[in-house]
Amino acid sequence: MAKQIILSAAKPTNSLTLGNYIGAIRNWVKLQDEYNCYFSAVDLHAITVRQDPKQLQEDTLFLLASYIACGIDPKKSTLFVQSHIPQHSELGWVLGCNTYMGELSRMTQFKNKSEKAGKNIPAGLFNYPWLMAADILLYDADVVPVGEDQKQHIELCRDIAVRMNHHYNTELFKLPKPYIGKVGARVMDLQEPTRKMGKSDSGEKGAIFLRDTDKQIAKKIKGATTDSDTVVTYEDDKPGVKNLIDIQRALTDKSIDDIVASYEGKMYGHLKVETAEIVVEALRPIREKTSELLDDKGELMSILRDGAQKAREKAQIKLDQVYSTLGLLSK
Repeated sequence: MAKQIILSAAKPTNSLTLGNYIGAIRNWVKLQDEYNCYFSAVDLHAITVRQDPKQLQEDTLFLLASYIACGIDPKKSTLFVQSHIPQHSELGWVLGCNTYMGELSRMTQFKNKSEKAGKNIPAGLFNYPWLMAADILLYDADVVPVGEDQKQHIELCRDIAVRMNHHYNTELFKLPKPYIGKVGARVMDLQEPTRKMGKSDSGEKGAIFLRDTDKQIAKKIKGATTDSDTVVTYEDDKPGVKNLIDIQRALTDKSIDDIVASYEGKMYGHLKVETAEIVVEALRPIREKTSELLDDKGELMSILRDGAQKAREKAQIKLDQVYSTLGLLSK
């Protein structure tokens, strides 16, 4: 039986955090033997807002190098850059012609981002959901790992696919399902522990990034928000302490009870210091492997060229089917 296809894509401008690693990437590594995996840096999505060209290139390479350093194996999975696969844009236009403006205007992310854009709102912010749908439908993805903020886009992708399948009376597109993995822990912001770790109002102090040095990691964790108590317990009304315990649990596979018991008679300072040591030891080899790949980009570019070739071959099969169904002349 053929393996199901799983596809995950990330904007290179979204800096990878400890939360991304614990909650998502480690799970993807395990899925490589179970699924036919496609992992992409969606650089075309990044330019819905203006980017510094040099920085965008660096961020794109860093994202993919980090995936490999975290354990994504190019021999098991297909790694590629979105802009290297022209079929994404081609199918995107077709899907855009079958998407309604009302659907796009209801996208929560468009509403949020357009408010920040001011008067001159780029059309890409409005239209990018159909490009995201193309990213998914091109590869006949069965499942797509997403966060809560992206579920709406998967629903729109399915709506477009159903609409075209019905209109042309064919099973042209497979209907993807959102994939919710077995996460080890939901890592929260170190400064605002009721919020998920990521770019937030707390700035970089609240998030641990995969590019952070040992010193930066230790400083952030030692400065994490806790509370006025001193006893280490795992309680909902102590979100800062609970977050540090969750991080330890995810990276050590120890039980919550064992972790809490180890701090009997100790104070928050001990918890912070030891959590910092655990995180540093977990992320250091990832950072070192990432730096190694970026220092000699030849190997990384070879991996991306091979991945792009595999992705283009897969994507062209679907695009040919779409063009034929729509009545467009073959080349």
